[in-house]
Amino acid sequence: MPTRRLVLGLLALAPLAACQSRGPVNVAADDAAWYTGTMPDKPFDVPLVDTSRLDPKYRRQVVRYTGPEKPGTIVVDIDNRQIALVQEDGTALQYGVGVGKAGFSWKGEARIARKGVWPDWSPTVTMVSLNPDLPRTRKGGLDNPLGARALYLYQGNRDTLFRIHGTNEPWSIGEQLSSGCVRMLNEDIVDLYERVPVGTQVLVKRNGRYRA
Repeated sequence: MPTRRLVLGLLALAPLAACQSRGPVNVAADDAAWYTGTMPDKPFDVPLVDTSRLDPKYRRQVVRYTGPEKPGTIVVDIDNRQIALVQEDGTALQYGVGVGKAGFSWKGEARIARKGVWPDWSPTVTMVSLNPDLPRTRKGGLDNPLGARALYLYQGNRDTLFRIHGTNEPWSIGEQLSSGCVRMLNEDIVDLYERVPVGTQVLVKRNGRYRA
């Protein structure tokens, strides 16, 4: 089981993420206060976040849902920094997320083509061009900013290069900091991962729309 000191040491490696923050994040000196323990998982236990530090609207919760999307659809609301997994009974399971910095966010319709547990990370060509010193790969683990799980978004057979994934920067939930991917608390992405199969429809909306 990782100690808080270990978790905090690994957080320093967060800027290596494919969906990395696009600038420095001001983090309070009491970083350890973000964590309350761990949740059993394999091959690593998941560090658990003290969600009382989050704005209540970014905590996992069941909400009323009146949108037209069919049950089982994932709706990402970039503007409100929330994900909704539409349910059968007129509700949705809602999670808070961090999203891409202005100019880096993506919108559109996609599907989950594959799912990863403690996934490895590799930078995109664009990322390497912007930062040639980036490592070309990083194995999955506590020091990998893709976190405990990743959902890979495709359009047809084309990888959009955007992911819904975990994060080891819990203070970034509700913020607009990444290179475009949608990041969730690790415990939340584990929960969502278990609820959605490959093939799930994902709608990423900005200004209330996912189409131009």
